[in-house]
Amino acid sequence: MSRLQRAGLAFVFLWFFIGGIGHFVATDFFVRIVPPYIPWPLAAVYVSGVFELVGAFALFSARLRSWAGYGLLLLIVCVTPANLWMWQHPELFPQFPPPMLSLRLVIQVLLLWVVWWSTRPRAAA
Repeated sequence: MSRLQRAGLAFVFLWFFIGGIGHFVATDFFVRIVPPYIPWPLAAVYVSGVFELVGAFALFSARLRSWAGYGLLLLIVCVTPANLWMWQHPELFPQFPPPMLSLRLVIQVLLLWVVWWSTRPRAAA
């Protein structure tokens, strides 16, 4: 694994570790960004927080890293409705400037790429 790939992996770990903790520390915020059509928003926040933490720690295992990557990719897709909801309803989130809500969607796409790239096993030489 290259130094750059290790840096990407460290970034992914920190992103999901901090985010996962955030689900339990700032629970009210995360519940507020769950779209109203998602049932049991509190449960969705806790479950996604657990998956973020499990995925982050699974990155430490070379054997589990690829699977963790797939799981984190799926998790990113699953939380997309919250990011879209915020982007579509900026009036509900006045603490965030609308351009920042748009930037979140761009960051999400970049995060998909970094997770995929940093968790792929190195090809045999």
